[in-house]
Amino acid sequence: MSKNFICPFCNSTVSITYSTQTETQCSFGSSIRKGSPFLGNVFTVVHNLCPTCDEVTIKAFGQFNLEGINIPLYPRSLAKQFPEYIPKAITEDYEEAYSILSLSPKASAALSRRCLQGMIRDFWEIKVKSGTLYDEINEIKDKVTSSQWKAIDALRSIGNIGAHMQQDVNVIVDIDDKEAEKLLKLIESLIEKWYINRYEENQLLSDIVDIKEIKKTPK
Repeated sequence: MSKNFICPFCNSTVSITYSTQTETQCSFGSSIRKGSPFLGNVFTVVHNLCPTCDEVTIKAFGQFNLEGINIPLYPRSLAKQFPEYIPKAITEDYEEAYSILSLSPKASAALSRRCLQGMIRDFWEIKVKSGTLYDEINEIKDKVTSSQWKAIDALRSIGNIGAHMQQDVNVIVDIDDKEAEKLLKLIESLIEKWYINRYEENQLLSDIVDIKEIKKTPK
């Protein structure tokens, strides 16, 4: 496991210690195999305490027969809480994509794709006649770094798997929850780089102008 966790309530990075994390293991369907105990179905419930906001995050991890299960119990998803100035439609798609991450990674990826399209249209004020995400992404090719553009286009392509059926309905292209989560991490990164950085820069510039005006005022 990671040495740190991100609190979904206040976005603080918390070091994992005996005081911030506890684990409780429960099993069922146990049996004896060749003289040794066999734990067929095991859940490990992990409690993380954030010392910054005093909120507790609870997740359940499966082991043995249940390996691969990773379920957030509280809060319902580990989506970050973004400032209110982020457009509501974008945060709602992002939070919904996170809430179904384990249940349906393909649907989560499709929502990440929709979230990305909303961000491009809103932040960059992109309007193309075709209305396709492919054309809209090409419109910002000279506005973002090459590596960022490639990742954005890759998210579009991966999200298509969840949004559209293949021409051959018998061909199943799967997406696992770890892959879908990486798409959400990209959405988080873009929100940070586009919206939050712009807001904080504007605040800084405004504060500096205010300082100048205050200094000009005769005492």
